[in-house]
Amino acid sequence: MTGTPLHLAVALDGAGWHPAAWRLPDARPDALFTAGYWADQVKEAERGLLDFVTLEDTLGLQSAAPHRPDSRTDQVRGSLDAALVAAHVALLTTHIGLIPTVNVTHTEPFHLAVGIATLDHISRGRAGWRPQIAARAADAAHFGRRTTPELTDEDVRDPELIARRLRPLFAEADDVVEVARRLWDSWEDDAEIRDVATGRFVDGGKLHHIDFEGPHFSVKGPSIVPRPPQGQPVVASVAHASTPYEFAARGSDVVFVTPFDRAGAKGILAQVDEAVELAGRDVRERPLRRFADLVVFLDEEPGAAARRKEHLDALNGAAFTSDALIFTGSAGELADLLLDWHGTGIEGFRLRPGAVPHDLRAITRRLVPELSRRGAFRTAYGPGTLRTRLGLPHPRNRYAPAG
Repeated sequence: MTGTPLHLAVALDGAGWHPAAWRLPDARPDALFTAGYWADQVKEAERGLLDFVTLEDTLGLQSAAPHRPDSRTDQVRGSLDAALVAAHVALLTTHIGLIPTVNVTHTEPFHLAVGIATLDHISRGRAGWRPQIAARAADAAHFGRRTTPELTDEDVRDPELIARRLRPLFAEADDVVEVARRLWDSWEDDAEIRDVATGRFVDGGKLHHIDFEGPHFSVKGPSIVPRPPQGQPVVASVAHASTPYEFAARGSDVVFVTPFDRAGAKGILAQVDEAVELAGRDVRERPLRRFADLVVFLDEEPGAAARRKEHLDALNGAAFTSDALIFTGSAGELADLLLDWHGTGIEGFRLRPGAVPHDLRAITRRLVPELSRRGAFRTAYGPGTLRTRLGLPHPRNRYAPAG
């Protein structure tokens, strides 16, 4: 492999990111709520040597509007719990990283930290977590304990307006990530003794109360799960505007950004760098990997991918749009774009397949070999955890004595 390694991941969501993808002949809508469906997708991603997959999740039914429910019945509605799906496919895979989305607005931080730590143990160091705030006020009604801001149509047209309206939720999310990281450190790496002869299973002096006190909750600790194999599972977040950039700079290991062209990529990276500097983060000790998101429709015949998207748009009754760039073309053309953007400082890409299985297989069986042929991507998995693959150091335990 030549130059700086290129990282590659896929974001899995239903039958694909186009809302009409479930209606294609090769889709499997009858299997969407089965374990085998998701295992097949993740195993295909591992076949393509990808760094990791992310699994989408929400606290309410999907909607054509990002900020409120709708009454459409011609699109996929319903999903399985992402963290539980990740735990299942962890047993059926060997190398690929697993990053489920888990909500932080209506989920207790202790439960969240324990669940992700468990996933890291089950997967032997391949777990991550994408914290997600509950941006829809309707989601709060499922829990009945609080209300959250009601976004308007005007808000959703401007990412900065959304970010300002949701700033209190991001502040709360900061605390959730901090609590999770402290709980992951609440057991030192060698706290388990398991000495049958002496009857000592654990060294009590190496378990620590985290004693977190904040405006939203207090958590004493320690965790019930020993420290994860990675020390800290990978935390990844999506960012479209200043407040999410700041959130990523404070607590994430990976940030997914959404440029629409090369110049936009450079501008967004400058904003992320500014947020990292304001956070006082030492990127030598705590690197922040920057990934760009793209929705992809891939076909080798010229114009075929665009025509396929147009067919899906017709089935949907409206043109599909996205917060990320929508790419239609061949694997070779996509490789050109990725390598061009890679030159701006984008370290990896999270590709959202427009339709599954077609576009997922095009990524694993056409794009990956093309990038490998150019010396830009691996030809085999190496050893180590997900953090190792991403070039992230094993974090020091904050409660362990120095040295």
